[in-house]
Amino acid sequence: MGRIGMIDWGIGGIGIYRRLKASFPQTAVTYFSDTGFTPYGKTTRRELIERLERVVRFLQQREVSRVVIACNAASTVVDELRCEGIEVSGVIKPAIELAAKLKPRDLGLIGGRRTVVSGVYRRGLADEGITLKQRIAQPLSGLIEKGEIDSPVLHIESQRILKPLATCSHILLACTHYPAIAGVLSRYVSPTTQLIDPADAVVSRLDLLRTLADQPDIFLTTGSTKEMRQAAKAAWAVDLKGPQQVRGL
Repeated sequence: MGRIGMIDWGIGGIGIYRRLKASFPQTAVTYFSDTGFTPYGKTTRRELIERLERVVRFLQQREVSRVVIACNAASTVVDELRCEGIEVSGVIKPAIELAAKLKPRDLGLIGGRRTVVSGVYRRGLADEGITLKQRIAQPLSGLIEKGEIDSPVLHIESQRILKPLATCSHILLACTHYPAIAGVLSRYVSPTTQLIDPADAVVSRLDLLRTLADQPDIFLTTGSTKEMRQAAKAAWAVDLKGPQQVRGL
C-alpha cells in the first residue's frame, strides 16, 4: 500500500485532486507542482521524459505507489516513461474514452500547444470514428496560474480562442487548468455546447484499494509555496495546508 501521487507543472491538477477527495476523502495524496522547472509544454520531448522519470522516482521514495500525470502536455509522453515498480497513468486516455461515450455530433478541443501539435487526441478519437476541431489555447493556463480567472484579458483570449468552435456540440477541455474557468468559457460558445471535463473519468480509473488512508495530504512544489497556495485558492477554492518547497531536484 502507498499514497497516490499527482504531478503537474502547476495547479491545474488540483481540479482532479479535488474530485478525488470528494469521492474518496480518506485517500492519502502527495501532490507535486513543478513550477520551478521549465513549463512542460516548452521542453523538448527527451527533457520532459527525463524530468517526469526523475519526479516519479522522487515520489516513489516517499510512499507513493501510484502516480497520475495530471497534465495533458506531460501525458503526451506517459507511454514512454520507464518507471519500474510503480504504476503511472495520464489524463489523455480517460478523456478520449469519455468523449467517445458522449458520441458528440461535432467535437472541438482546446489545449496547450504541445498537446494539440502532438496529435494524440486527433489519433485517439479517429480510432473511435470521431473527427476533431482543435484550437491552441496557450495563454489560458498561464493566466489561471496567476490567479486571473475572471480578468478582462482572460475574457478576450477565451473569446478569440473559442470563436471557431462556438457552435460545436461538445468541447473537450484538454488542459487540467481549464475547468477552473468553465463559467467564463461557456459565455463564448452556444448555450447548447457541452464542455467536457475529464477529471471524474481520470479518478474513476484509479485503483484506490491499494492506497494508504487517513493520512495527511502532502503538497510539494519546486517553485514558490506562496504562489502555489494563492493560485490553488483562486482557481479551485482549495486552501492547501502547509505546502513544502523541494530544492535540488
